[in-house]
Amino acid sequence: MLATDQPKTFTLGDRSVKRLGYGAMQLAGPGVFGPPKDHDAALAVLREAVASGVNQIDTSDYYGPHVTNRLIREALAPYPEDLVIVTKIGARRGDDGSWLPAFSPEALTKAVYDNLGNLGLDVLEVVNLRIMLDPRRPAEGSIEAPLAVLAELQRQGLVRHIGLSNVTPAQVAEARRICNIVCVQNHYNLAHRADDPLIDELAREGIAYVPFFPLGGFSPLQSSALSNVAARVHATPMQVALAWLFRRAPNILLIPGTSSVAHLHENLAAAELNLPGDAVMALDGP
Repeated sequence: MLATDQPKTFTLGDRSVKRLGYGAMQLAGPGVFGPPKDHDAALAVLREAVASGVNQIDTSDYYGPHVTNRLIREALAPYPEDLVIVTKIGARRGDDGSWLPAFSPEALTKAVYDNLGNLGLDVLEVVNLRIMLDPRRPAEGSIEAPLAVLAELQRQGLVRHIGLSNVTPAQVAEARRICNIVCVQNHYNLAHRADDPLIDELAREGIAYVPFFPLGGFSPLQSSALSNVAARVHATPMQVALAWLFRRAPNILLIPGTSSVAHLHENLAAAELNLPGDAVMALDGP
């Protein structure tokens, strides 16, 4: 099917969201650390995203740290009723900007309260538990202990829905035996398709799949195929990569990030981009 044939919304938890959302990570400084270069421009991007119909924003209090959540609050509070803010916990930042696992009950609880305070919310709509057993890629290992902490915070009314990030299929299965999982956020794109079976399984179960790094890790051959299709349909490689993801499965939610209003509009236009069948075949190829 073409991108325009795809459903434009998906039920995340019990909320209907546009499948093309916005990721706030790039609003922080270089390396996702420190304040943005242009504070007013960051606020403008957030406001324009919502004005353009975006109603799901992906963030975390360890972006900055604290930077993106405070920008979101400044730009958008009081929040529109239909806006769903998805955050994540499971890491903290070192003084040098390093990314460190933070799985203890105290660290996870503090992360939830930090997200609540910096976003100005009484309850977090969706919290993804980011697994960092190996920061470079998903790695097997039980996630029961940290997930049980998050599930308890959910029972306390601080979290409405729970998701996972950087996980293996076995960890998804383990998690679903512990609590209800509404989304999985993993590295997936044209060049990295290891999660194909997982995406299809989650689609059957009505669980959202949120790919990150839509242009990450491409070989020269794959980049060439993407660029050729982009030139043919008069679009950017990023737009084509997003359009391919959009048509891959109806449960895929996209969260491309940018600090530019112009780039934001380019990303949002990907949901309407038609990909001819032979172009899709070229992209699907090895």
